[in-house]
Amino acid sequence: MARPTDEDERRLEAVFDRHLDVGLHHGAQLAVYIDGDLAIDLAGGSTGPDPDAAATTPETRFLLFSCTKPYAGVCVHQLAENGDLAYDDRLVEFWPEFADDGSEKANITVRQVLSHTAGIPFGEFDEQAGKWDDWEAVVRAMEAIEPVFPPGEQPAYHALNYGWLVGELVRRASGRRIEAYAAENVFEPLGMDHTSIGLGSEERDDVATLAGFGEFDRCRDPEEGLGTPAADSAATFNDEAIRRATIPAANGIGTARDMARFYACIAKGGELGGARLVEEATVAEATSTHAETDSDGTLSRPARYGLGFLTGGLANDMFGTVSPERVFGHAGLGSVFAWGDPEESIGFAYVTNGIREESYEHAARVNAMADAVRLLIRE
Repeated sequence: MARPTDEDERRLEAVFDRHLDVGLHHGAQLAVYIDGDLAIDLAGGSTGPDPDAAATTPETRFLLFSCTKPYAGVCVHQLAENGDLAYDDRLVEFWPEFADDGSEKANITVRQVLSHTAGIPFGEFDEQAGKWDDWEAVVRAMEAIEPVFPPGEQPAYHALNYGWLVGELVRRASGRRIEAYAAENVFEPLGMDHTSIGLGSEERDDVATLAGFGEFDRCRDPEEGLGTPAADSAATFNDEAIRRATIPAANGIGTARDMARFYACIAKGGELGGARLVEEATVAEATSTHAETDSDGTLSRPARYGLGFLTGGLANDMFGTVSPERVFGHAGLGSVFAWGDPEESIGFAYVTNGIREESYEHAARVNAMADAVRLLIRE
């Protein structure tokens, strides 16, 4: 795949700037790796709605929301490669307090957690943000939760519970907290110097400020998604205590440049620049579709899940207006999207600080950018 020319970059930057000019968000970054090299690296706008907010640069750190999930998932894949766990192991084999012997919940497997088929997609703890920074409270909540769906039957997006379950699994299997494990085994080897799961206790909170926007007027409500008003989500995740918590499904901190590098690595079979995160066979397993539904039990729309990744091929996903089935990636609460394409050897990340309705408004801006990237590099 050829690198974009200077003229290609100018045309792409015009699309990027247009999103800022019409007020879709205050600030954004776009990064694209092609054949393992950083080919596009754009940043613009401001770090928040305050008139005195600083300018967004490629190094500005953003809240990544659910784009954190693949980082957490790769931790599990590494542990599987090391023989510390297997995908079809039950969680109770590592975490006996998770479920009572003989219960339906005791049958939940690692594979089901990674593919959003564990059957415990939501619960009361979702509404208890004041406890999200207390890992022992997290563990107790997951031990107390009961299945909404029979494990393994109904794909249903585990917006927060995915991270709580994966985080405790990694701790039990490796002996390390997931934020430390990911830093040493995922971010540092790839040179993702601006990425972490949550802010460290000694770090300055310099993360871009989120803004939540109301829905555009339309003829009907599609009745999809998580249903949380964008302004409420922005307020929750602008809270420094939430940013400093360990929320492996939702509070990754990072840049588009780092995230595109991660996807470039996975798209190239798990290795980039001499650093191997996972083996090619693991990439193939993780990025193939393991669960598919016409109506997700949480989101009420079609969905396809790999193991820790979303997989492409649906009209409602955000891998491009016409989504290739071969691609994989993840969305981040109406503000972020990233993907890898193994056939084209692309790693793509578009990060903004503006939360918008996901069914169309966020999808439209992400798909426009993905389409523009694909069109220009193929000309």
